[in-house]
Amino acid sequence: MIPLFEPFAIEFMQRALIGGIVVAVLSAVVGTWVVLRGMAFLGEALSHGMLPGVALAVIFGLPGQVGALVAAGFMAFGIGWVSRKRRIAHDTAIGLLFIGMLALGVLIVSAEREVSINLTAILFGDVLAMTWSDIWMMLGVAGAVIAVFMLFAKPFTALVFDERIARALGMRPALAQAVLMGGVALAIVVSYQAVGTLLVVGMLLAPAATGALWAKTIPQVTAIAIAVGVFSVWLGLTLCWFLARAAGPAIAFTAVVCFGVSTLLRRH
Repeated sequence: MIPLFEPFAIEFMQRALIGGIVVAVLSAVVGTWVVLRGMAFLGEALSHGMLPGVALAVIFGLPGQVGALVAAGFMAFGIGWVSRKRRIAHDTAIGLLFIGMLALGVLIVSAEREVSINLTAILFGDVLAMTWSDIWMMLGVAGAVIAVFMLFAKPFTALVFDERIARALGMRPALAQAVLMGGVALAIVVSYQAVGTLLVVGMLLAPAATGALWAKTIPQVTAIAIAVGVFSVWLGLTLCWFLARAAGPAIAFTAVVCFGVSTLLRRH
């Protein structure tokens, strides 16, 4: 158990809580559209596909977020390019790139002997290691992504219901889809330090899916998703503090449990 009233430990937890809340809000806003658009597999592929980028960034002494952003951008571009080939289905393109990038990342990590790469931190996150500079960066990216998503709210809504309607209304669905994919990639890059590449999809999907169970409008889905995400961060960090458990998995697991409990309550 983390010692109570330990000044350094309290400061770590404060930074983790603030950073986790930023992640929760951004994941809720982006995750709402991911769930409504049915892009869960895409989010999972992007999150796992970041592994080689993060590993290479560590090897070359660069921030992990830089490598994650490059890898996520490559994944988004590759999925769009491959899926435009009429002989390859969209989910097949995602699956092939997902497996290829994940395998490449594991090969890079296993082959590099001179540089220490903490694979556990990459996969499961280390929210307690956040610095104030990390938090300010996350705030900046989150603010920019949320602002862009607010501007594209109408095209996103039309895209959710019918891509043909969006095209008929002149809302440029291809551009809206590209912006949505870019936002998903940025949300994953910002969030992976908190909960890791394996668990970041849980924060994207579980709170938004919980909101979709109860809400009747898109803003209501987002509001509930934010509340569930913030609660998951608080409870996950509380378990980390008192029970000495890993914070990232605890946060993601709490979010998934919230969805499970909500599903049971809705059935009754």
